[in-house]
Parts: sequence; C-alpha cells; structure tokens
Amino acid sequence: MIIDATNLILGRIATIAAKKALLGETVDIINCEKAVITGLRKTILEKYQRKSAMGSPSTGPYIARMPDKFVKRALRGMIPYKQPKGVAALKRLMCYSGVPEEFKDKKAETIEEANISKLANLNFVTVKEICLNLGGNL
Repeated sequence: MIIDATNLILGRIATIAAKKALLGETVDIINCEKAVITGLRKTILEKYQRKSAMGSPSTGPYIARMPDKFVKRALRGMIPYKQPKGVAALKRLMCYSGVPEEFKDKKAETIEEANISKLANLNFVTVKEICLNLGGNL
C-alpha cells in the first residue's frame, strides 16, 4: 500500500498505517513533508521547540528534524514497538520525503477520512514547517 500524505492529518495517517502494518501489509508513505498537524501554528511550533530544548544532546529527548523521520516517529507511537510483532510491523513501514523513483509509476492512495478539508477550522502546520523551525536542512 502506498499512501500519499499530501494534505492529510498526521495522526490519522499513523493510525491507519499502523493497523495495516500490524496485519502484515507493507505500507509506504510518500510526500511526508506535506502532512499536517492540526492546531494553532504558534502553539505547535512552541511545543516542539520546548521539547527539543529539554535535556541534553547525549540524553535526549531526540526529535527528528527530517520530515520522513518525524513521521516515522509518529507511526512508532501507534505500534507496540518493544514487542516482536511491533518490531516486525515497524520494519514494514517506510516513509519518504517526496516521491522516490521506484514509486513514480505506481498509483498512490489517499485517505479520505484523514483529509484536511474535513476540518471545520483551518488551523494547521505542515511537517516541513515544523522541521524547518527545529533546524532541519531540507
């Protein structure tokens, strides 16, 4: 299954992709930088900035600054990654920034329930903006 994350809500993508991976299906998510997180822009950016400033570089917390790794971490939160079935499911999940060459000719699915147009308000931030705010080089 190939999911195009353009204008899709990150948490809703993560729940669907995690369920599919736990059932044994391989899930590839493309255009991770175009996924969105809902909420007020200022609040979301401050939250991730505060999290990244906590602790020290040797002890964490570690927040990914690349969009594909950022989305992969959200997916990991939906999977029991410390159990053998979770480890296997996490190996079946792959995230990509942009569209890799191997997926250019294949048809990518979109999840209608996760589309940003379903929201009543339009307060959201893209994953790319969050990663740029954290200092990622895209």
